[in-house]
Amino acid sequence: MRPHMIPSRDRAGFSMIEVLVSLVIIMLGLMGVAGMLAKMQQSEFESYQRAQAVVLMQDMVDRITVHHLTASCFRITNAATGAPYLGTGTTYTSACGAGSAGDNTQADAAINEWSNLLLGAAETVGTSKVGAMIGARGCVSYDATTELLDATGGVIADTGVYTVSVAWQGTSDTFAPTVTCGTGLYGAETRRRVIFTTFRLAKLT
Repeated sequence: MRPHMIPSRDRAGFSMIEVLVSLVIIMLGLMGVAGMLAKMQQSEFESYQRAQAVVLMQDMVDRITVHHLTASCFRITNAATGAPYLGTGTTYTSACGAGSAGDNTQADAAINEWSNLLLGAAETVGTSKVGAMIGARGCVSYDATTELLDATGGVIADTGVYTVSVAWQGTSDTFAPTVTCGTGLYGAETRRRVIFTTFRLAKLT
């Protein structure tokens, strides 16, 4: 008996189906790779913004430490409300009166410089300021209830805890921060990013 032969037309159709299935599989794979790359870029940008925020946060800690004679002028923010703040959309104007005229002027300049850094003044492209995070805002609060006591139980002024916070807008939803800096200013609270640090100033005698 002669073997049954598949017509060439059927063989060609079967090959075409295989090619189409292969193309679909390749497309799905490429779409997965594209999604992964987009996610990686988003994560990289989030990390970049956080790194910038850390630098700005430490910069303000250094400014307060350097201007310890007028440190009280840096106590800008009400910790309960997160306002006023510096940076994007700020309406705060520093008017230090804690020290001599020269010290007050330097403190005001330091505060205004930090606000400009939050606006991205450290780096520009044309006329655009691009040296900071999206919607960067900075807060400095002071907790007078944490001031230390001397041997007689008296309060040692200006020994309380400072909190420096930096807030900005993230590119994806995570969780709502508990620190109040920038509260309600980024749409969904899950897009608000905040880092903060606390410290005390050494009491110089």
